[in-house]
Amino acid sequence: MTGLDAPQRLPQQTLAEMAFVWFQRVIACYCLLFGVLYWIRLIGFYEGQLWRFDLMPVHWQVAGVTLAVFFPFAASGLWMLASWGPVIWFICAATETIMYVGFPDLFGSRPIIPISHLCVALFYIGFRVVIYLQKRPDRA
Repeated sequence: MTGLDAPQRLPQQTLAEMAFVWFQRVIACYCLLFGVLYWIRLIGFYEGQLWRFDLMPVHWQVAGVTLAVFFPFAASGLWMLASWGPVIWFICAATETIMYVGFPDLFGSRPIIPISHLCVALFYIGFRVVIYLQKRPDRA
């Protein structure tokens, strides 16, 4: 057999790499859900104090529109395993953390949101470190 006829071997994925793929896809589903929830709030199906875009104060309008666009965009990037997906997710997470931690008098206090973003970031970093250590050639 010549080099052209030989079957190509794909590199085997480690357990950490497969888990990382599923982790990113689960986070993508959550991002899509959050994006839809922000759209629901913007178009008026939300039964809360800020139930429609034209009735929201300006700070909620800016935050709501930004997150309604960025969360689904992050979801598509995470689902496709694109390098920009986690970056867009980080922008969303930083925005919500600043909203709820930095300006609780404007956006309310929802500590579960920044805590959940922190947990996702720590899991992401943990996966990346484990995958890096597994891929690193042994230096013995």
